[in-house]
Amino acid sequence: MNQQNVSSPVEVFDAAVGILLNATSNCAATNSSRRFATGVEEGFSNSYPTIYGLVQCTPDMSPADCRSCLDDIIALTPQYLSGRRGGRIIGVRCNFRYGLNKFFTGDPTLRLQTPLAPAPAPNDVMPTVTTRGRTRNKMKIVLAITLPVVALMLATTILCLCFLRRRLAREHAPSYSTKPEDIEGIGSLLLNLSTIRAATDNFADSNWVGEGGFGAVYKGVLPGDQEIAVKRLSESSGQGIQELKNELVLIAKLQHKNLVRLVGVCLQEHEKLLVYEYIPNRSIDTILFDSEKSKELDWGRRFNIINGIARGLNYLHEDSQLKIIHRDLKASNVLLGSDYTPKISDFGLARLFGGDQSREATNSVVGTYGYMAPEYAMHGHYSIKSDVFSFGVLILEILTGRRSSGSCSFDESADLISLVWEHWTTGTIMEIIDSSIRGNAPGDQMLKCIHIGLLCVQDNPMDRPVMSKVNVMLSSSTVSLQAPLKPEFFIPKSGTYSTLYSESYPRARPNINPPVTQ
Repeated sequence: MNQQNVSSPVEVFDAAVGILLNATSNCAATNSSRRFATGVEEGFSNSYPTIYGLVQCTPDMSPADCRSCLDDIIALTPQYLSGRRGGRIIGVRCNFRYGLNKFFTGDPTLRLQTPLAPAPAPNDVMPTVTTRGRTRNKMKIVLAITLPVVALMLATTILCLCFLRRRLAREHAPSYSTKPEDIEGIGSLLLNLSTIRAATDNFADSNWVGEGGFGAVYKGVLPGDQEIAVKRLSESSGQGIQELKNELVLIAKLQHKNLVRLVGVCLQEHEKLLVYEYIPNRSIDTILFDSEKSKELDWGRRFNIINGIARGLNYLHEDSQLKIIHRDLKASNVLLGSDYTPKISDFGLARLFGGDQSREATNSVVGTYGYMAPEYAMHGHYSIKSDVFSFGVLILEILTGRRSSGSCSFDESADLISLVWEHWTTGTIMEIIDSSIRGNAPGDQMLKCIHIGLLCVQDNPMDRPVMSKVNVMLSSSTVSLQAPLKPEFFIPKSGTYSTLYSESYPRARPNINPPVTQ
């Protein structure tokens, strides 16, 4: 504590300190990157025009835990620091400090502008000999103190919310439905950094197995010979702690044979690590688009892969306790097990939907062009039908062995969807089927899959089937398939995929609809 006391009224000063510390604590608890905030309270009285405050929690704490820890030590202020011109209380996992002189560098996180509390009139503070007079005098003093305090609390709430809104806007941080209690409920998944270092031989180059969207992936072996894949987010990664928590919370609650299984998580020493079951055959793109390795994928395996992805998506959209939109379904995010069972991975961009929610919009379009639905790429609108579009592209890639470039120009070859449509309407679809399976698989079954793929990539989301319907189409021999519409959406090929447009010709049904045996 500061050894100097403030002049009276002590109650007014203590109230101002409490308001400043509580307001700054709110900001620190919601600061996901640091759990730290500074604050300044100005204009509270002529005697003490400025009070400075700082609060901090350890960065691994949840917002609720941080706020609770700070509440506990701030509650000790009246007992130990009442009337002191400055002081600090340092706990094991949180601390605060306040004073009349600035003790931190940089601009404060929060600035409170407060009008002067009205000074009591001399007659109001003079003691009187009657009980009624003393009561009136006390009431006036209480009002003089509490009214500014209430006003400060309201102003603090508004200012803190405005600050947070500006901060989120600056960082373009997506909003995720991850609650503190969700994070706290997965304590059994927490792994020590030393355990992961030992499992991966300290992230040795020999254990490097690939590069994910936000960092490197390493193979490792935990005690008991359990093989793992460690997703190590780089410090320069675009995926921050909030995205990692989003992926962690979502996938920890999902249990399905066609979704990758989460083993644990580690958030120590500035490391952000997600630990998954190790999938030996890696992602489908490493096999499908390799002219030699693609021969491993005969038609039976490819058809099983399509069915497995469809079942996994249907679980995410309809059958799990949560309704989840993946938003980045692509060949590199589908892993293949030892028996070539597909497992959907990488939930860093996924969104959680309410039970009655059908569509959402975002100002930050993220994902992979070529798999991205037109309504999402152009307007930021996404729904379960956005994942259906991506699934349709995957079907076409699996059947043709060609990548979806997501680009088209008038002087170069068309993108995959356009190429498939051209051959579909001219009745030459078998010409672009992957040569390694052409002639070695039931033609009607392959045509049926192409047909379903084209239905999934319709421009209008309402024209695309839901995944439960897709599963019925894939498994049934009696369901009649409607004719797909001509795709209009194209992305010009350029240095960047910044310009998106839709061609102006009207939608038309195909002149030739290749027969499909149901």
